[in-house]
This record gives sequence, structure tokens and C-alpha cells, in this order.
Amino acid sequence: MSKIVSMDAAKKKARYQRIYVQLSELLKKSTDVSARMSSIAAVLHHKMPDFFWTGFYLLTADGRLVVRSYQGPVACMELKKDVGVCWAGINQKQAIVVPNVEKFPGHIACDSRSQSEVVIPVKDGFGNIIGVLDVDSDKLNTFDTIDAQELEKIVALIYQPV
Repeated sequence: MSKIVSMDAAKKKARYQRIYVQLSELLKKSTDVSARMSSIAAVLHHKMPDFFWTGFYLLTADGRLVVRSYQGPVACMELKKDVGVCWAGINQKQAIVVPNVEKFPGHIACDSRSQSEVVIPVKDGFGNIIGVLDVDSDKLNTFDTIDAQELEKIVALIYQPV
């Protein structure tokens, strides 16, 4: 199977850097975490051409992983504990890049069109993981280490002081 690449590495990195600058300025307008997550999901979803679903799943006080701010088709409202890519990101405390979701053990298919995925843990101001940024593509092999690294920088803006 050939690798599908919609953007070369340099172009992708440059686009993320422009988005980072845009979000840095935009997020200065509010310290509200929910507003910041909503803005991040919207900007990423509309600026990155292969982002099919872009949003946040956050941990609740009783340990559930529940959907919050997102862009794209209707999402799974709650993800079964310790199953799927989002929980893998939380449990492994690191970004997870999945080139083909069909090959990921326990993948949760909220939308059958999803083909590849990247998950970035979200840490609060004290370094505790409170959830994940989850991005799906309806194309195979959309995400790589550039996406993981640049999205980690963007997610860090959520709790950055104004």
C-alpha cells in the first residue's frame, strides 16, 4: 500500500507554525480553558486540510473519558475505559500516531470513515494529564512525528498564562 501524503514535511511544519502564532494571539483573549480548547479545535479543523474530526476528550472526576469541544461529525460521547487510541495516549502519557486505525488493537470507531489518527495528551498547569486532543483523518497515513510534535506545542497553549 502506498503512503498517502497531502503535504510535504516543510510545508506542514510551516503551516503548523503559522497556526501556532495565530492561536497564541487568539488565546490571549481568554483564560477560560473550555474557550481555549474550542478555539484550538476550530482553528486546527479548518486550517489543516486532512483533519476529518478534531476535538478534545477530557477525564471526569470519576475517571470517565468524555467528549468536549470538537469540530466534525458526531462523536462518541464517552470512550470505554482503557480501550482505543485516546486511552492509549493517556495511559502511555505520550502522543500516539496511528497510520491505519484498522490495525490498532481495540480501536473505537466513532465514525467508520476514520482511517488514521493522532492523539496528544493534554496536561493542566501542574503537569497532570486531564484528557487528550484527538484528531482523525478519513485518509490513511495522514499523521507523523511532525503532527505529534507541533500539536503538542499547540496543546501546551491551553494552560499558558496570558
